[in-house]
Amino acid sequence: MQRHDVIPYPARMSEPLHTLATACRHLEEIKKSRFLAQAGPVADPEQALAFVREVSATDATHNCWAYRIGQDYRFNDDGEPGGTAGRPILQAIEGQGFDRVAVVVTRWYGGIKLGAGGLARAYGGTAAECLRTAGRVPLVAMVRLDLDCDFGELALLKARLRELGAEPVQEQFGANGVRLELQLPAQHVAEAGQRIADLSRGRIAVRRTE
Repeated sequence: MQRHDVIPYPARMSEPLHTLATACRHLEEIKKSRFLAQAGPVADPEQALAFVREVSATDATHNCWAYRIGQDYRFNDDGEPGGTAGRPILQAIEGQGFDRVAVVVTRWYGGIKLGAGGLARAYGGTAAECLRTAGRVPLVAMVRLDLDCDFGELALLKARLRELGAEPVQEQFGANGVRLELQLPAQHVAEAGQRIADLSRGRIAVRRTE
């Protein structure tokens, strides 16, 4: 199992990252070897490794894979020469602007050796084509806030904040009111704070909890 220092992630700097809308696959034949790329959205490393186990073919010559979840990543060559499979798959994930994605490229050997360069192109290219044609959804940075409000304010606060994409995470009812924890897009935090201040006439303090 290979893991190295953090690989630069240029897509993060220039344009929004995406994850997959749903799992996808792409099959190619290259010099009589079959290469099947299968990709899926994943939320954490445990889910990524579960995806690898689920889609790997027991009758294949190699099941090579990579995942990227923020700055957490891993890749594996599964017996191919070092650097010819897992790393090109990871680079395909990054090059297509994806995050929170795992990709497995399965190879059934067809009798013709491809060489190191040919292998890297085959694994990376099959993964890239699989992702290029996949449905994607933008990743939105989320923030958690919590606040204390009166019982009579709760419904109105939730309704007004839901207009900004906020969803309740937890509500704790006490003798004197409600502690409400919300999750909402980071881009709406300032406006949410202003709405809360307006509705409570400045009485409710908002705390950022992440």
